[in-house]
Parts: sequence; structure tokens; C-alpha cells
Amino acid sequence: MSRYLNACCGDKRKAMALYKLNLRLSQELFTVISCFEVALRNAIDSNCTDRLGADWLRDAAASGGIFNNKKCKLSESNISDAVLKLNRSYTHSKLVAEMGFGFWRFMFAQHQYSATGQALLKIFPAKPKSTPSFQYNNTYVFNQLALINDLRNRIAHHEPVCFQIKSHKKETTYARQHYVMIRQLFQWMCIDESSLLSGLEHVNAICDQIDIL
Repeated sequence: MSRYLNACCGDKRKAMALYKLNLRLSQELFTVISCFEVALRNAIDSNCTDRLGADWLRDAAASGGIFNNKKCKLSESNISDAVLKLNRSYTHSKLVAEMGFGFWRFMFAQHQYSATGQALLKIFPAKPKSTPSFQYNNTYVFNQLALINDLRNRIAHHEPVCFQIKSHKKETTYARQHYVMIRQLFQWMCIDESSLLSGLEHVNAICDQIDIL
């Protein structure tokens, strides 16, 4: 509790309140991230299925597959391990569900993005157009997903999300910025995130409570 006590100037009551609010904020953010992860993987799968076939994911890691090379070794390994785990219960849908957020993020890494035909940005039809000074390309999406993945991992490892990064200062900027980022990516995918998340999240309301504590 030391970090919470420091943020609340030693006030134990406020420190406990902050601790509980952080738990609620983590739960809310994890729910939003989980919804986004499912939407992202389904969009990627639909895109690749249309172009590469119904078993594109398993085929990608097979001998001669698009990920069967040194540059895509990690993706190939993740798929092969999941196929082995599923064994006789394999279906394409089950294999898709086995892949974690990090796997789908790396679909926008340069080698994987090229291997799948450089077409995955089409899952973001409402994405802003690139300009000579700023590129909304696969690398940009990869980096955005990396930030969301980092937040996901922080929550999964019970790291607080109510502080300024590498500080004991109470602050909700980190949580708010990532929340806005996720909602923006939903919008780029032409998903009505307000309807999707209706009744499921109260991120800003909890952040407001933390700010005034």
C-alpha cells in the first residue's frame, strides 16, 4: 500500500479508497480491451480468410506457408504450438481464439504485414489518410497496438493504472489516453463503440473519482 499512501500523503482512508478505485478502473479497462481484442482478431481473420483461404492461419505455419521463414518465426511458433495444443479438437475458429493479443498486434509488424499481402489496413476503413508528414501505416497501427498491449499486461500483472508512469503521483492521464486510443481504433473499424460498450464501462467516471480524491 506504500505507493497509495504516498499518493495520499499518508492518509490511510484515502489510500484505501484509491486502491479500490484502481481495482475498478483496471476491471473497466480490461473489459474494454477484451472487447477490442475480439473485434480486432475477428476483423483480421475475416480479411485473411477472404484472401488466403478458410484455414489460412494453420496453413501460414505449415511447411511452405507464409510464416514459415526466419523473419516470421515467432508467429509461426505461436500458431504451431496452438495447433499442437488443440490436437484432434482443431477447428479454425478454435485456433483463432487461441492466439493472444500480442499475436494479432504482430500481424502489423513489417514482415507479417508483407507476408499476408499488405492488405490488413483495410480492416480500418475509416482510418485517416496518410500525408507526406504523417503516415497512418501498418507501423503506426503496430505501435498503437503495442501501447494497448502494454496496458493489458500491466493490468494482468496487477500493476496500478492510477499513477503517473514511474511515479507515485496520482494521475489518470495514462488511463484516459489509452481509453481514447481504443475507442478511436474502434471508430476506424467502423464499429459503434458506444453501443458495443454500453453498460459495460465507466472509465471516465472512475477517473473523475480518482482525480477528486
